[in-house]
Amino acid sequence: MTDEHERRDHLQTLERGLVVISAFSGRGPWLGLSELAAASGLGKPIVRRIMLTLERLGYARARDGRFALTPKVLALGYAYLSSVRLTDVARPLMEELTDKLGVGTSLAALDGRDVVYVDRVQRGRITSVNLAVGTRLPAHATSMGHVLLAYSAQSDVDAALGSEPLEALTEWTLTDPDSLRQRLTLVRERGWDAVDQELELGRRSAAAPVFDSDGRAIAALSLSCATLSCPMDRLIDEFLPPLRDTARVISNELGADVHAG
Repeated sequence: MTDEHERRDHLQTLERGLVVISAFSGRGPWLGLSELAAASGLGKPIVRRIMLTLERLGYARARDGRFALTPKVLALGYAYLSSVRLTDVARPLMEELTDKLGVGTSLAALDGRDVVYVDRVQRGRITSVNLAVGTRLPAHATSMGHVLLAYSAQSDVDAALGSEPLEALTEWTLTDPDSLRQRLTLVRERGWDAVDQELELGRRSAAAPVFDSDGRAIAALSLSCATLSCPMDRLIDEFLPPLRDTARVISNELGADVHAG
């Protein structure tokens, strides 16, 4: 497709609307036009028209000159989930795994430099971090992020990691992009990853990829446990095998051809 055709088919208004919606991430719930303009890089008049349109459609609400998104925005994400049958297939298997191991399980997809939770099963509170569907975490500090980046195109990896040191969430966070790329090579070779307090002190996690019928890693299945009750050898020897088995079953239910290994 030529540049001219791409420009003709590019709908700038839609792009700007999505940019403004994304500007709420980590900043909301209530933001003024100046805040949204600064976060999105768009002018205030444009942002105002977008927010008024979203309000009219039920995706936003206004109060005292400020705006917030409504739960209707979740329908956009659910449209994606429905299109790949991901949570319908994964949910009962995640519940079974959680009940079997006694630890919380999560399903996440990659979005740029972050992983985004698309489903979660837990029995009681397992972490000090408030994790719910839609929560975003930095991919470089999570086992799910490592798994998803390991199966991503090189251009996506470069965009996520860059060349500058990444944020250290704990003293154990791997922040050097080159070291992370080496880690991703290992993750792809073995088909899983485990992190030890790289995201949060006192927590360990492991993750395995979930593939679709085209062989793409569309999600990562993970579990998390406390360091006091879950040494690394227990995480890898006891928890990881059933986690990988569950990820394989989910993948095959989605049409992939993943064998035990």
